[in-house]
Amino acid sequence: MMDWKQLLTPKRLGKENPEDFQLDRTSFHRDYDRLVFSSPFRCLKDKTQVFSLPTNDYIRTRLIHSLEVSCVGRSLGRIVGFEIIKRHKLDKFGFSASDFGDIVSAACLAHDIGNPPFGHSGEDAIRVGFESWYNNICKEQEGFLNTYQKADFDLFEGNAQGFRILTKLEMHSRIGGMQLTCPTLAAFTKYPRESYIPKHILNGYSGSSVKKYGFFQAEKDLFTEVAETVGLIRRHEKAAWWSRHPLAFLVEAADDICYSIVDVEDAYRMGCFSFNQTKDLLNEIAEIDEIDLKQNDKKDAEKVKHLCAVSINKLLKEAANIFLSYEEDILSGKYDQHLLSLSNYAKHLKVIGETTLAAVLPHQNVIGIQIAGYEIIGKLFVEFVNAVLDSSQKGKLVSYMLPEEYRPASEEDAYHKILRITDYISGMTDSYATSLFQQFSGLSLR
Repeated sequence: MMDWKQLLTPKRLGKENPEDFQLDRTSFHRDYDRLVFSSPFRCLKDKTQVFSLPTNDYIRTRLIHSLEVSCVGRSLGRIVGFEIIKRHKLDKFGFSASDFGDIVSAACLAHDIGNPPFGHSGEDAIRVGFESWYNNICKEQEGFLNTYQKADFDLFEGNAQGFRILTKLEMHSRIGGMQLTCPTLAAFTKYPRESYIPKHILNGYSGSSVKKYGFFQAEKDLFTEVAETVGLIRRHEKAAWWSRHPLAFLVEAADDICYSIVDVEDAYRMGCFSFNQTKDLLNEIAEIDEIDLKQNDKKDAEKVKHLCAVSINKLLKEAANIFLSYEEDILSGKYDQHLLSLSNYAKHLKVIGETTLAAVLPHQNVIGIQIAGYEIIGKLFVEFVNAVLDSSQKGKLVSYMLPEEYRPASEEDAYHKILRITDYISGMTDSYATSLFQQFSGLSLR
């Protein structure tokens, strides 16, 4: 059974001694501030959420989405924290409900920080690019990458890249990178497992926390330190696989709530839904009297905003209540599913997701982004990986295009050289990746 006092320890990754206590600015509040002022977080302003950025000033970017999720996460954390503090009398140890809110808010703020350009198609492009490159170049070379290393790229994950950014790449001269607190890092890691776990170890396990993975082999030791510091339950002694930090369920719920509801609003703004379609989808949750909606003299766009706000608030309270109802199972590691899967609105949330996807997917803007993701990211990946592993004349020229911090040292193995390339590509904005692609394709000379 996990223990709240250990789960909330303010210890920072990479620091031996605890920092000085400040009543007005807690360790978890500092985590939030460090993230806001970080370069990778700022880059989210030019990364696609669903629709491409130049087409509509209203549409959300990754940056706006992350801020919205963070706000919902803070409220979720405080509601849950208020009750947990009472249940376990944690106030006598100096903890408060705001600590829960600050941890969840900071983890939410960072939840997309490792995503490459062009949304999820960028992640898939790296996977496809690696598979094609590996099969063509080094499939027959023994020992080039071991099974675990290869799985990191076969299944390339923005979540794992995010953990790498937070703990190694940003403020790279320090052990622990940004040196965030271990609770924030653990809450950030929704998938506390390595990329490859043999089937006989997984043994058919199908909980939400194993759907993806949360850290590369290169950061396995760092996550192990985080997990041991906060007291996560190790699921198998022969695999880097743990139960979730309880607050990771709130991070996941905040993300689920935001993209389920605001994707409907964005689709309405882009003309994919009529007002009546939008109202019907949202009011199943908001449950605002139809007469009140009709008599309201606000414009349709304002009514949609109101429906979104009420829906988010309802789902937020439901998620908090579900968490509190299953607290014991969560602390024991038995509970491992989305909180909203037990919501009274679970079936309708599925309808919202399917309806929105069906309306948005054919949109030319969305299709264009997906195609661009494959073409741009795929080409850049292959070109740069070939450059760092090949001594041809073109390879040397391409390697000069890499910023100095991404140029691998000669003594590094192939795995770490490829990681440098995924670091570089994942950190690009949509605009920068497009510009670089044009240079490589001969479409632009600057």
